[in-house]
Amino acid sequence: MKTALTIAGSDSSGGAGIQADIKTMTANGVFATSAITSLTAQNTTGVFDIFDASPAFLSKEIDAIFTDIYPDAVKIGMVSSKELILVIEEKLKQYQAKNIVIDPVMISTSGDKLLKDDAINTLKEHLIPLATVLTPNIPEGELLAEMSINTVEDMEIAATKISNNYHSAVLLKGGHDLNDANDLLVKDGTLTWFNGKRINNSNTHGTGCTLSSAIAANLAKGQDLVTAVANAKDYISGALNAMLNLGQGSGPMNHLFDLSSKYID
Repeated sequence: MKTALTIAGSDSSGGAGIQADIKTMTANGVFATSAITSLTAQNTTGVFDIFDASPAFLSKEIDAIFTDIYPDAVKIGMVSSKELILVIEEKLKQYQAKNIVIDPVMISTSGDKLLKDDAINTLKEHLIPLATVLTPNIPEGELLAEMSINTVEDMEIAATKISNNYHSAVLLKGGHDLNDANDLLVKDGTLTWFNGKRINNSNTHGTGCTLSSAIAANLAKGQDLVTAVANAKDYISGALNAMLNLGQGSGPMNHLFDLSSKYID
């Protein structure tokens, strides 16, 4: 069985972060392991507190995984401090990690800031250049490309700029009132659009975590990047279409919408 490691924060409400990553990886046919960067007190209405793991503890978490269940892919999500970012960089290089998917989480779906100001430059200088593929949304893409993104043409310019600057493939996610969830992949100068249909579901908590984890799972299984992205988008559409409705804010998706088991009923 192929394996994937998620290095990210914990979401106590279960819709995003480590919890969403593990559900997604499992649903997409790989064995999921984890290294938790932060504990968050959050639910569908917001993030109320963040408690970071120490750099030393995160280092031991990552050591424990790589020295025993070596991952076929690594997904990196919320990392809120520069010290933790540097630990991840060191360990990924030490263990020659492959198929690295980085979701540059800076702002939660509910609008809460998840990345400290002094960590942004560290993320850009030390961690992002290690990525096989980056999966920023529009606001994150604007920060990484240092430009406004208001049109489809802007997306193409920004994604190409990010890819060139960081020598990584980039999946710039649409939405944010710009288009009907059409995403743009730039890899080695080639632009590939993935057209999506906007789903009338306001419960979108954890969509970024879910998409990046599905891509990582697909890369772990040996799929090429274009196929991995296409299948990940198909999966997330199914999770949204399940129309799960939990919580008082932006609720989670049903990550296990396609699960068939005698243990469900």
